[in-house]
Amino acid sequence: MSLIRPDIEALPDSQILDVWRMQFEVDGPVIGMWAGEPDVPTPAFICDAASKALHDGHTFYSHNRGIAPVREALLAYYKRVCNIELTDSRIAITGSGMNAVMLVAQAMIRLGDNVVAITPSWPNICRAMQINRAEIREVPLLHGNAGWALDVAAVMDACDAHTRVIYLASPGNPTGFEIEQEDAETLLAFARARGIAILSDEVYQRIIYDRPAAFSFLEIARPDDPLFVVGTFSKAWAMTGWRLGWLVFPDGLVPQIEKLIQFNTSGAQAFLQYGAAAALNDGDAFTAEFVARCAAGREIVNARLGAMRRVHNVPNKGSFYAMFSIEGVKDTLTFCKRAVVEAGIGMAPGEAFGRGAEGMVRLCFAKSPALLNEAMDRLERFIETYDGV
Repeated sequence: MSLIRPDIEALPDSQILDVWRMQFEVDGPVIGMWAGEPDVPTPAFICDAASKALHDGHTFYSHNRGIAPVREALLAYYKRVCNIELTDSRIAITGSGMNAVMLVAQAMIRLGDNVVAITPSWPNICRAMQINRAEIREVPLLHGNAGWALDVAAVMDACDAHTRVIYLASPGNPTGFEIEQEDAETLLAFARARGIAILSDEVYQRIIYDRPAAFSFLEIARPDDPLFVVGTFSKAWAMTGWRLGWLVFPDGLVPQIEKLIQFNTSGAQAFLQYGAAAALNDGDAFTAEFVARCAAGREIVNARLGAMRRVHNVPNKGSFYAMFSIEGVKDTLTFCKRAVVEAGIGMAPGEAFGRGAEGMVRLCFAKSPALLNEAMDRLERFIETYDGV
């Protein structure tokens, strides 16, 4: 008899990691575009703040919801960038964005509950819900030449008396989809009336190409609305390896959230949080430069994919990914595995992201122009000679 819960053993491994692991099996360098990670290091001013805190002795346990300087910086950040007024009683710094998601799952999910997830989406979110024994009901986005779109009625139709959470990412990974404010208002009113929580993944809020920040559910929500917003320091400040995030939650839940943090991580490392505070307070210039770099990468990749025979690229509004399909290719896991071995390029298969991404491939364009052009050269040659289906 296994010591592990059968449902945990049955959880599928990430297909993204299936492809990622193959880089260790091939000779020669692989251009890795499978992960949501830029090829620039964390800015020095952020590292210096964390280093100073470390040398100043900030090596002790911290407040469950984060040290005061970073919580104050987060409140000021939302006001400055998004014109959103939050209070300290609604925020917590977490030991990664995924840690914030897991806190919501632990707080909300009961045996027999379901979560309605708008897909394609990063698979780890739904896996966290499944680990907490939720049934996942996927509602796929629609897509075409105009980009990705949400069928709000389909989301509401998927909900029933056992639905506890509606999950969506905006801007989305892997799609770059951004929810329209009118649709967000409809969903929030529905969730409010039905007692369903909305989990809004806003990790890519700053990675948007026509304004400083994407729309946030916090702009339309009341303090007591059933809304949880997840953010992370990983993307906009190139801090992927720091594993720091945050959670905005409904007013009145401090005791419950602090309790869950206490029993999960007891709080994030204090000296790292000083770096996070520096990112929030002083990082606007870096973020603007980084988004401009991503915009240049987006232009390169969209132009190159658009010129490739057999390729259909779906337009993206935000985040730093391209999602495309290749005429005649349905098994994109095999396609991506062969691309590593035969072309030296790493991408993610669409199947990894759930319904709506079948037959598609994702790549990250948060890279240098030279690297992206080399990757596109390799990809074009590979597609021209690919003999699979």
